[in-house]
Amino acid sequence: MRETHLLAIDMLYLLWVIPLLVGVYFYASRQRRRALARFADAKLLAHISPAVSLARRRWKAVLLLAAFALATLALARPAWNLVQTEVHRQGRDVVFVLDVSKSMLAEDLVPNRLERAKLAILDGIERLQGDRVALVAFAGTAVVKCPLTLDYGFFRMALEDISPNSVTRGGTLIGDALRKVMAEVYDNQDKEYKDLILITDGEDHESFPVEAAKELGERGVRLIAIGLGDEDEGRRIPITDSNGSRTYVKYNGQEVWTKLDAATLRQMVNATPGGRYLNVATGAIDFGDVYVKLVAGAEKTDLGSATIERYEEKFQIPLALAFLLLCVEMAVRERRPRKESKT
Repeated sequence: MRETHLLAIDMLYLLWVIPLLVGVYFYASRQRRRALARFADAKLLAHISPAVSLARRRWKAVLLLAAFALATLALARPAWNLVQTEVHRQGRDVVFVLDVSKSMLAEDLVPNRLERAKLAILDGIERLQGDRVALVAFAGTAVVKCPLTLDYGFFRMALEDISPNSVTRGGTLIGDALRKVMAEVYDNQDKEYKDLILITDGEDHESFPVEAAKELGERGVRLIAIGLGDEDEGRRIPITDSNGSRTYVKYNGQEVWTKLDAATLRQMVNATPGGRYLNVATGAIDFGDVYVKLVAGAEKTDLGSATIERYEEKFQIPLALAFLLLCVEMAVRERRPRKESKT
């Protein structure tokens, strides 16, 4: 005998509606009889009552209730015939390393560099095809906000929560962020199939980013650096105090202007195999296009396999029977044929 499973067994609670419908049917029948009794006495009703078959009316009610029960069974999704399917996952490990230093608040991109980067990453996540993703935020220190995962929903939540307050120390130490990725995000099993997407304005406070990029290259990690910001004039860094007043970051009494340091980023990508530098500057960025061109078509590794067991759903059978009963119910007429009618 085949083992039957109900994949949505909670739907069977709807069967409690059947006693209620039965009660409604008997209540309606009683009310009809009372209404007729007020109209005429019992002897006269036997002669003037309409030619309605009570037996057929009851059968129609039974057919409706049976159809409802079968429809409820269909909603419970009965299934049998166990089928085992082996699924192989292939993809790359993609780590987004996002600069959250105060310089990323500069408004040479709208609304600012950081928010523009976050929006672009969110758009790009929609194009992913089975790759594992991770998120690291950095400024003066680096923090892993999302480890390598296929749970893109969790990644989005982590990304939306990113701000300059995501790290405890100011500044910009790109090299330390890359070393954090190597130490805590990537494993040592595969020396290929890894991409690190660095989104920054390139300013660094002596963390030796080029040397860190060389270490990435030695481990087979490809660096894709995306430079944001005005490379020529730069922009001031706005800050808002507790009273809502807007000012700009100052150092030694002078306003700080932040520029894109493209030269450092170019040196970094040249230190990794197949590294690429994308000079977005103050233009538009489409991470979906970046993914398709640089990541989706690259060689992928086997991220594991799993055997999925599922039962073939057979909800169509009770649903078809319910529809058949409804058709029969509509075909059954309550009125008797003329030869059965009382004269």
